Amino acid sequence: MLCAHIQNAFRARHQRISVQHTVQNLSILSILLRSGFILSVTRGTVDGPSPEAFLSAGEAQRRIWADLKYRDERPVLSDMQLISRPSKPIFMDIGEIRRLCSGRRAQNIKPLRMGEIAVVRTKSPEHEWLEAREAIQHNLGGEVICRAR
Repeated sequence: MLCAHIQNAFRARHQRISVQHTVQNLSILSILLRSGFILSVTRGTVDGPSPEAFLSAGEAQRRIWADLKYRDERPVLSDMQLISRPSKPIFMDIGEIRRLCSGRRAQNIKPLRMGEIAVVRTKSPEHEWLEAREAIQHNLGGEVICRAR
């Protein structure tokens, strides 16, 4: 999964990583970019980040490239873990997501701490992937995929 890949890349002090081009990976990386955990997200191929080459590449060759962010030689993202698993998806309504963001436990999930985010996949077609606080603003519940700090 993407969580382990990103966490391992930060621990190995990589500057840039590539992941398979899927809607889920692109959405999670975009949320991490908006939240300030990574520097940039670019589409490309297995050879490197290149939006032009991405358009002509086959599906198997397409990749998403992300530049990782460090501050004072330390990774900005220190921990990223999966909450929902294929064997046990965790769905929360808006009230449970609000409780999670406000420092209270919801469905045996530890509350979000200061500077921590959660990625939520909603049923809304225009807002399918959101950070938990954005989901609260849009009044949408959904599957809580992962958390990052």
